[in-house]
Amino acid sequence: MFLQEAEKTFQEKIDSEIKIEPKDWMPEAFRKTNLRQISQHAHSEIVGMLPEGNWISRAPSLKRKAILIAKVQDEAGHGLYLYSAAETLGMSREQMVADLNSGKAKYSSIFNYPTLTWADMGAVGWLVDGAAILNQVMLCRTSYGPYARAMVRICKEESFHQRQGFEILLILSKGSKAQREMCQDAINRWWWPSLMMFGPKDSESTNSDQSIKWKIKRKTNDELRQQFVDMIAEQIKLLGMTLPDKDLKWNDKTKHYDFGEINWDEFWNVVKGNGPCNKDRLIARNKAHDEGAWVREAAIAFAEKRKSNINTKAA
Repeated sequence: MFLQEAEKTFQEKIDSEIKIEPKDWMPEAFRKTNLRQISQHAHSEIVGMLPEGNWISRAPSLKRKAILIAKVQDEAGHGLYLYSAAETLGMSREQMVADLNSGKAKYSSIFNYPTLTWADMGAVGWLVDGAAILNQVMLCRTSYGPYARAMVRICKEESFHQRQGFEILLILSKGSKAQREMCQDAINRWWWPSLMMFGPKDSESTNSDQSIKWKIKRKTNDELRQQFVDMIAEQIKLLGMTLPDKDLKWNDKTKHYDFGEINWDEFWNVVKGNGPCNKDRLIARNKAHDEGAWVREAAIAFAEKRKSNINTKAA
C-alpha cells in the first residue's frame, strides 16, 4: 500500500514539473536509469577529451591551440559536474571511474572514431557537439534536479564548442583545394557516426517509453535525430559542402528532410567494444589514471593537513 501511494505521489510530482531531489523517495528503476545515464554522460565527456587532445600540439596556430585547450578543459569540467550529480544517486566516483577503466561502463560510441586531420576538429565541434546539444538542451528540463542543474552550464559551453567547430570548417571551405577536400572528407567520415549518437531507433530502444513517462527524456531518439538532420542539412549550405547521403532530400509532405538508413551493424559493433579506437581509448584512460595516482594522493594529503591545521587553530 505504501509503495503504491509513494509511486502515485512521485508521478504526480513528475507530471507537475517538480524536480526530484536526492533525498526524495524515488522508484529504484528511476534511480538506476538516471545513474546509468548520468554516469555514461560523464564518461563520454572524459573520454571525449582524447580525440581532441590528440590535436592540441598540432593545431595550426597559437590561437587554435589556446581554443582547443580551453575546449578540452571545458569537457573535463563537464565530467566533474556530471560525476558529482551521479554521486547523489548513491554510487561513488571511484566506482564509476573503475567501471569506466575496466570497460564495464559505456560511453558515447562517437569517441571510438579517430581524428585524422585538423578538419576533424571542426567536424567534431559542428556535428558531434551539435548532436550533443540537441540532447542536452532537453536535459536542462529533465526531472532529476542535480542533472538538470548541471546541464544548464554545460549547454552554454557546448554551444560555444559547436560554433567554434563550424568556424573551423567555414575557413577551410573557403581555402585552397586541399583544404576544401579535407573539409569535405571530415564531414563524410563524421556524418553517420553523429547520427548514431542519438542511440538505437525507437523500436529497439527498450527504456525510452519509461524515460519519457518519468520525463528523464523529453523526446525520443528518432525525434531528436530528425531534428538534427533538419538543422545540419540547412547549415551545410553555408559551407558549400555536401552530406554523404544520396537519399537526403526535403519532403514537402512531412516538412522534414528524408535521409538514408544508418548502418546499425556498425553502431552495435562499436557499442560492443569493437570500434576503431575502443581499445586505444581504454588503454589511454587507464594509463592516465595510473600515472595520475600521485596527484590524487597529494591532494588528499594536502586536504587532510589543511583540515588538521584548521582543527588545531579552533582548539
